[in-house]
Amino acid sequence: MPNTDAITVTECQTPADRLAYIHFQWEIYKGDPYWVPPLISERVAFWDKRKNPFFEHSDASMFIARRGGVIVGTIAAIENRRHNEFHNEKTGFYGGFECIDEPSVAAALFDTAKAWCNKRGLNKLRGPATLSLNEECGLLVDGFDGEPVVLMPYNPRYYQALVEGCGFVKAMDLWAYWNPLSAAKEGTSGRFARVVEMARKRGKFTIRSANLKNLQHEIDVLKLVYAGEQGAWKDNWGHVPMTEHEVNHTVRGLKQFADADLILVAESDGKPIAVSVTLPNVNRPLRMAYPNPKTPEILTLLKFLWYRRKHVNAVRFVLLGVLASHRMSGIDAILIAETIKVIEKRGYIGANSAGFWKRTSP
Repeated sequence: MPNTDAITVTECQTPADRLAYIHFQWEIYKGDPYWVPPLISERVAFWDKRKNPFFEHSDASMFIARRGGVIVGTIAAIENRRHNEFHNEKTGFYGGFECIDEPSVAAALFDTAKAWCNKRGLNKLRGPATLSLNEECGLLVDGFDGEPVVLMPYNPRYYQALVEGCGFVKAMDLWAYWNPLSAAKEGTSGRFARVVEMARKRGKFTIRSANLKNLQHEIDVLKLVYAGEQGAWKDNWGHVPMTEHEVNHTVRGLKQFADADLILVAESDGKPIAVSVTLPNVNRPLRMAYPNPKTPEILTLLKFLWYRRKHVNAVRFVLLGVLASHRMSGIDAILIAETIKVIEKRGYIGANSAGFWKRTSP
């Protein structure tokens, strides 16, 4: 019989509340062979308004649903002011949604998020986006039979029914693709290879790997090509230019597991015109290390470093962008071809990539 005890939803006010919010994930995914648990310290810092630069321009509140004193769900209501300014919208976002398989709990969580957004004059609720489209976003609705790769979402199969049962409709398709190395090499042969060769001959540009020892310079490159209002991604659905502090914060975080040879920069007359970023998929060793609230994180990190030596076997193709003034020049093809060479040299078996495909509703 369903539990008829009243559901209460309260806002996280203290560090202990926020920790309980984070720890609840381990209840939802208990026994799931594919879920990759986060490092608790990373999640604590992520939600800390003093540390995450997102909160310099926007706001969010974390909520916990309880029944009989037991946590049964979580959600975050988000006001991304830069998104609304950039897109001239009044959209609220939700993220951090974790819930037992009960529609009444999901409804209580979403009602709370909607009320929070309505108080701020926001007239839509869109998600999941924790905290923005620059982090993990999207709801997994297919492909539950494989491990998620770095920076891609993962959730239980029943979440789709819970979300749609609360009145949400799809706003955009986010497709993820797996490309084995053998297929990638075949796809970049023939006509593709001829395009690359022609581009190399006529192109007045050079390609180099990132210099992570001069990190600030590379951050400035990324700001110019990716993060700026006139950057290569400015016309992408949902894109919002990152602030200078956000770019610095993100890049320094990713540097911990980046491979400089998989970050490529195209330059013309010494100025950056295109960037390609591919990251080793460290999700597998992280899942093997299995961070959890019962284990001291130093032990988890030691296990992660040990597993990382031999169990990173693929990459995530994160982004590729070319400034509008240099598109149709073949630079993108060269960056892809060079990335595949490094993937093969490192002994990886393939790459995952993702991108928004088709908008279907507001």
